[in-house]
Amino acid sequence: MKIDEAIERFHRYIASERRLAEGTVRNYMSDLEDFASFLREQRVETMEALTAREVRMWEMEHIGAGEAPRTVRRRMAAVGSWLRFLRRHGMYDTDLMAKVSIPRQPKRLPVFFRESETEHLYDAGIFGDDFLGRRDRLMLRMLYETGIRRAELVGLREASADLSSLTLKVRGKRDKERLIPIESELAHNISDYIALKRQTVGETDWLFVNRKGEPMRPEGVNYVVKKYMTSLSDADRISPHVFRHSFATHILSQGGDLVAIKQLLGHENLATTEVYTHVTREHLKEVYLHAHPRGKGSRKKEE
Repeated sequence: MKIDEAIERFHRYIASERRLAEGTVRNYMSDLEDFASFLREQRVETMEALTAREVRMWEMEHIGAGEAPRTVRRRMAAVGSWLRFLRRHGMYDTDLMAKVSIPRQPKRLPVFFRESETEHLYDAGIFGDDFLGRRDRLMLRMLYETGIRRAELVGLREASADLSSLTLKVRGKRDKERLIPIESELAHNISDYIALKRQTVGETDWLFVNRKGEPMRPEGVNYVVKKYMTSLSDADRISPHVFRHSFATHILSQGGDLVAIKQLLGHENLATTEVYTHVTREHLKEVYLHAHPRGKGSRKKEE
């Protein structure tokens, strides 16, 4: 089978049968057309002539051009998906990708707010005392004190907060529910906010709403977080998810149990939670280097 024909069959499969998004199809085809062009230069025109050597050479060409590992991984994933399609449909019988090593994606440590920055959430002076100001303050405090996701926050109902047992019922990924403990002051703030909400916008079961009484949208949560935290924090990234990272990092830095943090965050695997141990180590190292008498920061002062 000709290379071009094999690619066209894959194109029809992902566009017509699987009906992938137009942008996804375009990205697949862009990478495969680049690969086909490379193969023509190598005088490889049929699937029978294709070997792992050409795949590795194409990969090295892009690495040598200075492309980011993430981009190279995307290109290799496109070729891998194409070859798997051909093998599943009996059009090719060799697992070439098993003989090709793909550059690893460097693990990015989560960004988090410093404890000194989150302390400002408890300064009522930076929030208005009207409905929106008190709503915004409660939203940020709940993100920080519970570690819930943005989608979980906007999905909260009034009944989600059991103020007598001091728990918050959250519906997470794949509709899994979990209970998160809350402290009494936060419960009191929730109670006061609900009373003000009913007085301001009327009866609604949604916990967080806009001034029209409509449930908050994810974009609205983003806006609120950036509105306040851009001026309060020097973090590299400002988003609702950074509060989730901060929640886990701060608990761990105070001696919190990793398994308990996993349950609070709703992670399925402990390995997902373990990334925060790396964050904490890096943070402790930074504190040492800047504050310890024998740290680099102090030695520079001596020089």
